[in-house]
Amino acid sequence: MLIDDASSGSYDFCWEGVQDHIRMSVAILRWILSCIVVAVTPLSLAGQSPSASPPSQTVPEQTSQTQTSQTPQTQGAQNQATQAPGPPLQGTAAAVLHTQGGVWINGSEARDSTAVFPGDLIETKPGFAATLNLEGSEVLLAPEAVAKFNGDSLALDHGSISVGSSRNFKVQVNCITVVPAASVWTQFEVSDLNGTVQVAARKADVNVQGGRTTPGQTGSSGGTVHEGEQKSFDETQMCGSPAQPTSPARGISPLWIAGGAAGIGVLIWVLAHGSGSPTSPSSP
Repeated sequence: MLIDDASSGSYDFCWEGVQDHIRMSVAILRWILSCIVVAVTPLSLAGQSPSASPPSQTVPEQTSQTQTSQTPQTQGAQNQATQAPGPPLQGTAAAVLHTQGGVWINGSEARDSTAVFPGDLIETKPGFAATLNLEGSEVLLAPEAVAKFNGDSLALDHGSISVGSSRNFKVQVNCITVVPAASVWTQFEVSDLNGTVQVAARKADVNVQGGRTTPGQTGSSGGTVHEGEQKSFDETQMCGSPAQPTSPARGISPLWIAGGAAGIGVLIWVLAHGSGSPTSPSSP
């Protein structure tokens, strides 16, 4: 019995020692963890600042505030300014004229690389030429040529021009129109000299169209000038004779004629009778 009591007493003593050791280890571990938490927490708090917030949260908020601060009138004005085009320009440059001098546009001397607008009149002086460049076409005006630019065509008053075009650029002389026969690169020349229009097809074919009619007259069509050919066309045959000038008597109202005759009659009567009393044949 004494042996058993001693054994049980030593066992209880050892178990109590183990429990104390475990409790001490747990306490030490808790202390270490608490120190780590205390040390890490200020660092994490110091790293969090308003400036470090994600930009994705700040930018949309500022944008929404900006949008809400705009009044409907301001938004409407901005939309109108965005959608409505600006004031129209005076004209749109359709071609550029290149020259080395001696060329006039609407009566004023042109410089090199001058913008040309539809309706402009181009005139080249003797010894000077000009080149007109536009989209898909190039026109060379020979010296002493006068032509009016119409955007997609050139009205030749007199002189000679050379055309290279892939966009069916036309040349008009009176009622005659010279136009490429196909939408391919075409080179041709047109001259207007003394009422005769000469057309030369240098590359590809060109069609010559005419036929303006006047009362009692009918013009004739031109036909086709094939590549390598040159033909002449008479303006009188193509367009008809020019209109006869109106006589001075035409267009005068009959009332004016009657009034003039009456006035002449009164003047003759006054001259015949005079302003005094008539002389009696019996008076001396």
